[in-house]
Amino acid sequence: MSDKILVVDDEREIADVIGLYLQNENFEVIKCYNGKDALEAVEKEHPSLAILDVMLPDIDGFTILQKIRETYMFPVIMLTAKTEYMDKITGLTLGADDYIEKPFNPLELMARVKAQLRRVTKYNEGNKPQEDIIDFGGLVMNRSTHECQFNERELTLTPIEFDILWILCENRGQVISSEQLFEQVWHETYYKQSNNTVMVHIRHLREKMAGSMGKTDFIKTVWGVGYKVEK
Repeated sequence: MSDKILVVDDEREIADVIGLYLQNENFEVIKCYNGKDALEAVEKEHPSLAILDVMLPDIDGFTILQKIRETYMFPVIMLTAKTEYMDKITGLTLGADDYIEKPFNPLELMARVKAQLRRVTKYNEGNKPQEDIIDFGGLVMNRSTHECQFNERELTLTPIEFDILWILCENRGQVISSEQLFEQVWHETYYKQSNNTVMVHIRHLREKMAGSMGKTDFIKTVWGVGYKVEK
């Protein structure tokens, strides 16, 4: 069965082009041109991934993303025509897995879609369960089920957040640089602005791990070097 991809963009020409490229890659495509229809499609169709425009006529993409993240953790790629970096930061903070600026190369978008789906697939492979569990310091992570608990409280993490935390914990005691994290998690070349992307996800992880218990220093910043968790 092919993966369902939800495409949300009020510019029908853009949605149609994206849909055509996705269909050529054998994906099932659900197209919506406004936020209301998009939220209904999420409930009805249960997509594997969403490509979501920021600017929509009724509900903005950030609000839709927030509503999606209340229940679902499938990957979301944000489309933005704006050049302000804060739009990207906002999307990542709210739980987006990736973003791409308009105008974009459809082939690049297809590559990003496949990368996100591969990441999700990896978590559903339980062929080596003994290697898929991390349990220390009050944190329990199960890579095969994508479940995470911290101090006996369930943490709802996006695939990218899970990846980052897993890498840090798998290498606990060692400092992992922003460049290492970015290239291992996003599988893309690291640029100077990539550091901001990593910082946003680290901050979001810390907020989720803090919860109602106040601040946590589980993930430590080693200034000028990177991040680590203690053994």
